[in-house]
Amino acid sequence: MSSSNRDRRRPNRQERGRRFEDVAARFYERNGFEILEKNWRAGHKEIDLIARKGDKIVFVEVKSAATNEFGHPAHKVDATKIRNLTDAAKQYVVQKNVEDCDVRFDVVTFFEGKMEHYPNAFPAE
Repeated sequence: MSSSNRDRRRPNRQERGRRFEDVAARFYERNGFEILEKNWRAGHKEIDLIARKGDKIVFVEVKSAATNEFGHPAHKVDATKIRNLTDAAKQYVVQKNVEDCDVRFDVVTFFEGKMEHYPNAFPAE
């Protein structure tokens, strides 16, 4: 496929996800946060964004849905996803020697053309 044809094709799911993560990162930056990491991995577990503002570190899960066929994207953050996110966050805190910080888990969704921000979406364990 030539590059001109590739440029005209619709973005795949992963490309769309990265674009939404970039939009979410800009949202946090506009609100005074520094983006520490994008797509940070702990084995097979991934945290989409890690942001910091003062003594607060926010672990962000970004979800999107093109249609409402499978429900709102926030519903994709189920108990298994929460467990994976908190496990990965614990590994991040240990690996990066994070001390004296409050930790928060946010969810950012993109649904029906709108970004929705859910601060403190679930408690840190």
